[in-house]
Amino acid sequence: MKIEESSIVETNDYRVIIYPASRPFSPKEAKDIAERLYEFLSTWAAHGKPLEASFKIEKNQFIVVCVDEEKEMASGCSIDALGGLMREFDKEYELGFFDRMKASYVENGEVKTLKLLDFKNKIRSGELSRDIEVFDFSKNTYLDFLSHFLQPLSRSWAHNI
Repeated sequence: MKIEESSIVETNDYRVIIYPASRPFSPKEAKDIAERLYEFLSTWAAHGKPLEASFKIEKNQFIVVCVDEEKEMASGCSIDALGGLMREFDKEYELGFFDRMKASYVENGEVKTLKLLDFKNKIRSGELSRDIEVFDFSKNTYLDFLSHFLQPLSRSWAHNI
């Protein structure tokens, strides 16, 4: 399974785990993260059984890990191991992967991230246009990720702000 930018429609609905950074990766960070994540996923297992998994770095700021659970289910321990690697990246590069009190959006073609309270205040005050698109990091299947990861504000989790 190889997940990357393409026009191919995936038919399998893989499990997705999204790690959103608070800022874009530098070229050095992206290279290091990709290399170490590729190495980790090549040996990733649940209860000794290999997991078929892949990843992509989306918008140079979000890590999307996909697992084909039709072959083998990811266990709590395997998810914890992945989380441990992400914590290493987070600590090393100060990426904010585990700060869930933030919002990421696209404005004028650029990905931006704000603290959630600042995001809400800027929407309410009109400082941020209601024409922006908002990322939703709660997606847990690949098909949902493909169709709903980035939504217009009016159809997003933030529509009532």
